[in-house]
Amino acid sequence: MSASVAVIQPRDWQTLGLVPGTALRLFGMRRSGNHAIADWLQRNAETEKSVFFNNCKPGFHPFRKFASIEINRHRSSHSAAVSDLAAATGPAGDGAMLVVSYEDCCPANHALDHPVSGRFDEALLTGDILIVRSFLNWAASLLKKMQANSNYTLSQRCGVLLRAFATYTRMLDLAAQAADLGLTVIRYDDWSRDAAYREAVLDQLGLAARDNSLGSVQRYGGGSSFQKTAESAAELQTDNRWQQMAQDPEYQSVLHLAARDDALMRQLDQHFPADAARLQKVAAQAPLAPGGLE
Repeated sequence: MSASVAVIQPRDWQTLGLVPGTALRLFGMRRSGNHAIADWLQRNAETEKSVFFNNCKPGFHPFRKFASIEINRHRSSHSAAVSDLAAATGPAGDGAMLVVSYEDCCPANHALDHPVSGRFDEALLTGDILIVRSFLNWAASLLKKMQANSNYTLSQRCGVLLRAFATYTRMLDLAAQAADLGLTVIRYDDWSRDAAYREAVLDQLGLAARDNSLGSVQRYGGGSSFQKTAESAAELQTDNRWQQMAQDPEYQSVLHLAARDDALMRQLDQHFPADAARLQKVAAQAPLAPGGLE
């Protein structure tokens, strides 16, 4: 009889303490439904077990630099995971789903000598996911979130938004190349309102639909910017945030600038033509009423 040969697992899986059944990496701008989608993916894990590394730091190994961690959809101790990751992930076990997320990070900005996930072996990934949200709703949600934070001044809020516009534009450019790059694009607006769309994405990722609901409201970042008391994600009115902010002077001001950003408008015309059409109307208007500076 031949002696059995021990299987040597990849170093990354040794560090993790388990061999995932599915390993997914997510990229999305803040306030784009990242956490709702991450929770939905975990609810559809084959073994109903999962490990989620939230908001990893670009350029570093995701197991080393992350904002928080969930084991089987429950928040786990960050310090314990940093101290002994394999012990922390033990309850998930082999076959669990691994989800690694990045916020406000476009992977295309990272060169081969400085990969977005550091020394993590990307060949171990089952797939990469790019989350995009309609511009007007995303910008409204991000601004509303910052307005509730007294640490942000008006100029700081506008600065954050304008810098985010550039990254958002690059994300849409990457989404246009998704088929060639092997990326799965999830349009949050469609995901949040269409169960058939969600099921199609699961099928694209090779996952069976075990729980295709929207789930509960995720409390990362304080939950919804608009509906703080909502418990079920089905209660959220995520597709009309721009209407709720339409009369806000700050929102109007940044939209006037966005409407004059040629690169952004080209991408919106391709991905979110309704938003592009509304912004074209904004661009045709004077930012100030006649005599506004007199």
